[in-house]
Amino acid sequence: MIKILDAGMRTTVQDFGRFGYLSKGLTRGGPVDEHAFLWANRLLGNNFNAAQLEITLGGLEVEFQQGGCFALTGADAEAHLDDEPLTLWQNFEVKAGQRLKVGYARAGLRLYLAVQGGFQVEPKWHSCATVERDSVGGLSGDGSPLQSGDTLHFHCDTPQPSRRVSWAYRSDYTKTPVLGLIPGYQYDDFPMSAREAFCYEDFEVSKDSNRMGIRLAGKALETPKQGLVSEGINIGSVQVPSDGQPIIMMHDRQTLGGYPKLGVINPVDLGKLAQLQPGQKVRFSRVEASVAQQQLRRFYQFFNVRLPCQGGDNLRS
Repeated sequence: MIKILDAGMRTTVQDFGRFGYLSKGLTRGGPVDEHAFLWANRLLGNNFNAAQLEITLGGLEVEFQQGGCFALTGADAEAHLDDEPLTLWQNFEVKAGQRLKVGYARAGLRLYLAVQGGFQVEPKWHSCATVERDSVGGLSGDGSPLQSGDTLHFHCDTPQPSRRVSWAYRSDYTKTPVLGLIPGYQYDDFPMSAREAFCYEDFEVSKDSNRMGIRLAGKALETPKQGLVSEGINIGSVQVPSDGQPIIMMHDRQTLGGYPKLGVINPVDLGKLAQLQPGQKVRFSRVEASVAQQQLRRFYQFFNVRLPCQGGDNLRS
């Protein structure tokens, strides 16, 4: 097991998410940066759905009470195993009694700590993903983040060969990302000025952003005049409330919304958005749905991601 000595700013248990329960009001949860999450599991030979710790901003300190292997990916932060500095985006062997300390992020916002075989946490609604808004998942099952003193179990397996992610496949969290917008059926209801502004102006990430939604600040967008009935909303939906400042819905979003929507952010780009710190800039560009589908298919095939075919099924490898 590992013992949490310091939970940092906010650390939660996340597997790939909870699927098939939107009709019950339960959102997906899961890692907001799928790229970093999936690489951490791949480095250890884990199933893509193996539970990890999502560390927001950093500050985590844990003690390994058994030997094993772990991997650390995501935001640029100092990390030490006892007194030895670690380079992220690779796997490591650890002995019982050693302590891992993760500093605060210098670039990026979230880190992912994976152990061989994944953390063993009892699932709720077929997932252990922590969703505080729904009061479900996580170590205690009630959506609470981890606290100092908590312990998590994992099964030590066979030793792993040393692996690292090439620089070509790591994200550069210092750059201003350009995210693809897939226009939705309400896109043409927005005035041309709003459509052009969203794709030609820079926006800034607000400090009020969280796992439910990323709030943007920039040129106010004019919204459609007609009222809307609340409807289901996807992860990545770009809602524009009456103040004209877009909100991009993330993994802990509510399941219904009534604001007009420009469309949906390309799923393979959402991890870049989730890693932006408050005050960082972001840009958008239109992308065709067919192109985004091909990109997502290749991305999931590379990491052997297999999602359930119907509500309530377990994720399959």
